[in-house]
Amino acid sequence: MAFAKEWLVDSDQSVDAMTFASRAVLFLLLLWWGKTFILTPLETNYTGESFFHLINLPFHEAGHLLFIPFGRFMMILGGSLGQVLMPLVCLATFVLKTRDPFGASVALWWTAESVMDIAPYINDARALDLMLLGGVTGKETDGHDWNNILTMLGWLEYDHRLAHFTYNLGILLMLASLAWGGLLLFNHYRRLSS
Repeated sequence: MAFAKEWLVDSDQSVDAMTFASRAVLFLLLLWWGKTFILTPLETNYTGESFFHLINLPFHEAGHLLFIPFGRFMMILGGSLGQVLMPLVCLATFVLKTRDPFGASVALWWTAESVMDIAPYINDARALDLMLLGGVTGKETDGHDWNNILTMLGWLEYDHRLAHFTYNLGILLMLASLAWGGLLLFNHYRRLSS
């Protein structure tokens, strides 16, 4: 516990007022946007239509290419893995390399949003109604990633349950990121006040 506290909280020793102000503005933006993500039902596909979806998309597509050497299943799953791994790499870099826990909390928020962004895709595995990158739905092509993944696993009938589990996991990660960032801001404020 002490090790985690040292790396995730205590390593932030910022005392600059400008840094605090910019972090506070960013935190409030993530809080506001996070509230919208959390309170909007999965079925609306708000995450898939948000600006952040466009940020996740290149990492999703790159993930397919990155996982090609590991076989067809991993190549298909690689898209979703790619879009979650990229913010996790950023999180690890902020914690281990730059020792910036606040940056890591923002990267955790991005990870949470990215996980939530995958959930509507999973939820659509049977219906195949979501518009894909090529401007067609899964019905008009050979399905899509999560239709193929769940079919290969024999889990297609569980698409809605898995989607809700994934969405709720994203919500928990987002709440954790906001709590972490809020704690770091509170500590930063206390250092400025003393």
